[in-house]
Amino acid sequence: MKISTIPEPPVDVPATPEPQSLVLAGGCFWCVEAVYRLVRGVREVVSGYAGGAADTANYRAVCTGRTGHAEAVKITFDSSMTTCGNLLKIFFTVAHDPTELNRQGNDVGTQYRSAIFYSDRQQHDVAAAYIQKLDGARVFSHAIVTTLEPLEMFYPAEEYHQDYAAMNPQQPYIACVALPKVEKLRAMFPELLKESAVQ
Repeated sequence: MKISTIPEPPVDVPATPEPQSLVLAGGCFWCVEAVYRLVRGVREVVSGYAGGAADTANYRAVCTGRTGHAEAVKITFDSSMTTCGNLLKIFFTVAHDPTELNRQGNDVGTQYRSAIFYSDRQQHDVAAAYIQKLDGARVFSHAIVTTLEPLEMFYPAEEYHQDYAAMNPQQPYIACVALPKVEKLRAMFPELLKESAVQ
């Protein structure tokens, strides 16, 4: 994938004085969180669960793949510094593979599905338009399977999951799966990084 072949989002959510948030699911939340913590304008990234009920929003239950949840991250950001569209561009090209159905690599199950949990019609329309543009431009060799799901609730994951990649850089899964995504972000979109993340 060449950066020159990645189109910009055709529409975007306008900036607002107050922080905005976006909930994205792209496989293991450790990896997705690790990517977005480096993005300029991102104030907070929380790993958690979306798409299911409160009583089963825990790691053991979600790992069964039978709760309806997806491992997701809630990104809170300053829209004067970055945009929903920028976050989606990173989501589709760096954070995960949007053409894999109910899996990411060796992580298999609906809890690892590719999904955008939109909080309003504007977020839905921005995401839908971008998916259509990416598919039309044939950026990927297969069609995007990312689902657009209304955000009903987001449940933060257990404390030990938060900032997991930064706290455990030597853990084999993090070293093999999460850190290459971080390096891909640095290589593809240095202009979108926090100053502290630029190497």
